Amino acid sequence: MTAPVASVPPVLLRHFPGLTDYDTSIAAMRDFTASRGPQTPDELWLLQHPSVYTLGLNTNPAHLLASGSIPVIQTDRGGQVTYHGPGQVVVYLLLDLQRAGLSIRNVVCALENAVIALAATHGIQASGRRDAPGVYVDGAKLASIGLRVRRGCTYHGLALNVAMDLTPFAGINPCGYPGLAVTSLQQLGVTTEPGQTGSTLATLLLNQLGLTTGTTEG
Repeated sequence: MTAPVASVPPVLLRHFPGLTDYDTSIAAMRDFTASRGPQTPDELWLLQHPSVYTLGLNTNPAHLLASGSIPVIQTDRGGQVTYHGPGQVVVYLLLDLQRAGLSIRNVVCALENAVIALAATHGIQASGRRDAPGVYVDGAKLASIGLRVRRGCTYHGLALNVAMDLTPFAGINPCGYPGLAVTSLQQLGVTTEPGQTGSTLATLLLNQLGLTTGTTEG
């Protein structure tokens, strides 16, 4: 865990009810990042998206195998192709790196370690991979990570498979790895719902980052 930085204001935690359109949330994050100032509190957003394939900046189009009726959106995060859908917790981290005294590697490790800690509360041994950011259980991907840094601030974040239909992952090479297996907490025998899981994950993540929670909205 990173030691707290005294000058960092508490993080505003936002819960978005229902399903949030992917394009809408990305536009909102870009606007927030473009307009924030030195004293703007960091924010952590918890939400779910309707079914969508998203292509990171490094995506090879060959890794999109068969999208079918699911929309495909080019986005500005790092990484390759992934899938978002109902039952998956998406965490967007809008963080001023310099003010928090963190590097992008610190943030990636914190994201991974928060999911690993969450899995451990359910008796599941998970791990990260240096060559392929994310969290894995017995070689199957449980959570994906993709970030963007602009003006010294992060946005995008992670997607944790909680209780979702995993079938659409067969339409892609997840994160650019042909044949990569994908799993979820539900598939691993955990009975939980995304809202509760998201709140727990947010607490674990802020602890990993050495940050505190301020007000909660939504």
